[in-house]
Amino acid sequence: MFWNAEDGYYVLNENGYAALVVIAILVMILIDVLRGRKKDAASKGKLPVTTITFAGASIALAYVLSFIKLYHLPWGGSVTLLSMFFVVFVGYLFGPGVGFAAAFVYSILQFIQGGGSYMLSPLQVMCDYFLAFTALGVGGFFKGKKNGLIIGYIFAVLCRGAFHAIGGYLFWMDYMPEDFFAPAVYPILYNYAYLIPEMILTVIVIILPPVKKAIDRVRTMADQM
Repeated sequence: MFWNAEDGYYVLNENGYAALVVIAILVMILIDVLRGRKKDAASKGKLPVTTITFAGASIALAYVLSFIKLYHLPWGGSVTLLSMFFVVFVGYLFGPGVGFAAAFVYSILQFIQGGGSYMLSPLQVMCDYFLAFTALGVGGFFKGKKNGLIIGYIFAVLCRGAFHAIGGYLFWMDYMPEDFFAPAVYPILYNYAYLIPEMILTVIVIILPPVKKAIDRVRTMADQM
């Protein structure tokens, strides 16, 4: 068994955490067998080790930054230090295949970080973690497009918030404060209240000339992988 039942909710046990680690490793292996660029016959069907390494480093950096909370909102939720950017950035550099795989691995890490200690149902976990954070991979569809990083990032954050809001309507309405001023849109306001400030902060940072120059340099390196 991977979880224990406690008073109507579920808590992930040691077997559950071990299973998630195994799944994360398997997904990283899946990244390796995804069809890469057809540079030559020898590399056909596999992604370069440098691509996998870069994706892994970006996921690790995003995970570390997710612990740095710049601001805690009164309703709940926190603005982190650009953590979502580094997940979206993987998709922007290498396309949706690698982007979604990396985002899924990140969703597992986020679930281990906080979700395993309190679960209402498998569907709730899917909405709040695996679907929501994996949605950050949609930024990969904007690879190579004009202003693709900014547009893809904004779209990815909005998609993540949509899954959180769906989970909120399905599972968290009973936890809404009694004096909340707009009950009908509580899950939407709750989630986007911390996602949008982080999104705005990130966009401001990535359009700064030094940062933009660094991003362009990394993109050039990625195109050569």
